[in-house]
Amino acid sequence: MIIGNLHNLSNELPFLPEAVQKGVKYLAETDFGSLAEGRYPIDGDKILAIVSKYTPQPWENCKAETHVKYIDVQFVAAGEELLGYAPRSDAQEILEDCTPQKDAVYYKTVAGESFIHLSSGAYAVIFPWDIHRPGCSGDHQAEVKKVVLKIALDLV
Repeated sequence: MIIGNLHNLSNELPFLPEAVQKGVKYLAETDFGSLAEGRYPIDGDKILAIVSKYTPQPWENCKAETHVKYIDVQFVAAGEELLGYAPRSDAQEILEDCTPQKDAVYYKTVAGESFIHLSSGAYAVIFPWDIHRPGCSGDHQAEVKKVVLKIALDLV
């Protein structure tokens, strides 16, 4: 997992894979304040943005997940939330494998999970070997506007 902030993009960009750079540049150049919820193709089905609004929930109500075909870039356009993280290992118990339908594996247990505070402008690059639990509230109860970039793993 890589954590960054658009305020530091000029310093961080050279260290990101080229496909991730393309996605993060899209985040920096787009006014999400006026963009409606929905799916936005950036490079066909290889790079796309999913814009959503929601109120963060207690971590117990949020699903821990990994992906197989896509890298996630989770970007907080407005608001703040906690993002759970743990490296994937054999110690994690799978709750449901939805890989064919949704490119997602959900976990029942997550050993060694820690939480990262993401506020407006922050992004997390999440690889298939990173278990993540997005949308957690902690002390943050206000609505979040989030963009999740889906970047096909075969681009990296």
